[in-house]
Amino acid sequence: MTTKYTPDHEWIEIDDPQAAIVGITVHAQDALGDVVFVDLPEVGRSYAKGEVAGVVESVKAAADIYMPVTGEVVEVNEALRGDPSLANTDPLASGWFFKVRLAQPAELDALMDAPGYDELLKTL
Repeated sequence: MTTKYTPDHEWIEIDDPQAAIVGITVHAQDALGDVVFVDLPEVGRSYAKGEVAGVVESVKAAADIYMPVTGEVVEVNEALRGDPSLANTDPLASGWFFKVRLAQPAELDALMDAPGYDELLKTL
């Protein structure tokens, strides 16, 4: 299992190229505060890398969720839709947002590994 990170604070976990999992990082949920609403993408829709695929709203801000790679959404986290606070309490596991089928797996190479993401956080 491999996890990569974007500069926009999304993570993508790749253990099956047919359904990589996407969510927001601990840093993102800390910056947002208490998440009260998520707008998840439509299953079956394809997105280009960097395209807005959803929105997360908190008591103090709203933020776009960007597609970390080009692909088709194959599943959304209905539990998160029902309980948006999962993005705060467990952002790296049960608070995931959606699963995507990778159209261009080589795009993963441009994303950061955990040490690279940690270095990015030091500059913020």
